[in-house]
Amino acid sequence: MSELPASVRLALWVTASWRGDLGTTDALARAFPDLDHVAGDLARLDVWRDLGERALFVALPRPGDISRMPRGSAEATAHAADAGECVFVAGIGGVLVPTLSEFGPEGDVGVRADWTAYEADPVPRHRMEMLDLREIERELMTRLREHTARFEEVGGHPWGDEARAEARADLDTALWGIPPETSGRALRLMSLAANLSRVAHRNATRTSLGSGGLDAATTANRTRLLRDLAADADAALADATNVAVMSIAGWRPA
Repeated sequence: MSELPASVRLALWVTASWRGDLGTTDALARAFPDLDHVAGDLARLDVWRDLGERALFVALPRPGDISRMPRGSAEATAHAADAGECVFVAGIGGVLVPTLSEFGPEGDVGVRADWTAYEADPVPRHRMEMLDLREIERELMTRLREHTARFEEVGGHPWGDEARAEARADLDTALWGIPPETSGRALRLMSLAANLSRVAHRNATRTSLGSGGLDAATTANRTRLLRDLAADADAALADATNVAVMSIAGWRPA
């Protein structure tokens, strides 16, 4: 799988397709070269385009924090929070949420994404246009410094040798699966946020963080800190992606 969430890639490629550069089928193929099957309510994308939408936005919600996605039904918000991602249009309102799953026999397993459409409230355009890359980066770096200080208070490293090696390997991996029109400034911030998110999410679910001798409370605190870091990184990734989307759509300079 790409290090970028499916909804991030869909938002970028579909917005590029709505400029007239390529069709929806081609956009889906370029967004998901790593998936074996993509299905669901994707015809909604053409409906939104035909109704005048030119920007497909992304949100990366989680249980307890759905603030960046449009207001919708309880079913829509629960599905998006469980998936950890969704795309939406701001003008007429509407959400698509993916369900990622594996299929096929042992030894020949594929990955598929099934997209479900939901109605949602429109989002004022100025709410999206107020996003600023410098502010997004400043907030992320401030939060990262705060998390680092909190890790030091807890004591020791937040993860063990294996996790640190994986983190270094992740940071050497270039992003892929994105359209060439993507703003370089936005892409650099997306890369940082995506790497932080992936490492934090992965290690928050580890049964061992290389912290031998620490008590259960300390281990629980580390896990909570990693989840908080992942949430802040996801917020920055979604906001930076939406700046890139607006640039591709022609709403603002790159």
